[in-house]
Amino acid sequence: MSENENMNHNPEVNESEEDKSPLETFIYHQRKALEEAGKALDALLPDGFKSHGSEAGKEFVKSFKVLVDAAITEIEKATTRVQTVEGEEGGDDRPATTGKTKVKVQVD
Repeated sequence: MSENENMNHNPEVNESEEDKSPLETFIYHQRKALEEAGKALDALLPDGFKSHGSEAGKEFVKSFKVLVDAAITEIEKATTRVQTVEGEEGGDDRPATTGKTKVKVQVD
């Protein structure tokens, strides 16, 4: 029998799978196997473990939100300070012509 004939005689193969390549069918069945394995593990865990684990995950996310928000606030403060200092200097991007150091330039 050919592969297609085997698929037609296999009761576990859906009609929609007949149009799929062997690789697509393999991936489909692997995905289903992973889902079922996840359900099996889920059935082994008590409800208390699941609820506490869920709360732990939420707290973990909240902790990073606080950390990121604090970092954003500090960056905004630093940006404001830099803009304020630039504004006090007159905002002129040209280098100063006078300063503490002088350089002698000899022109030929």
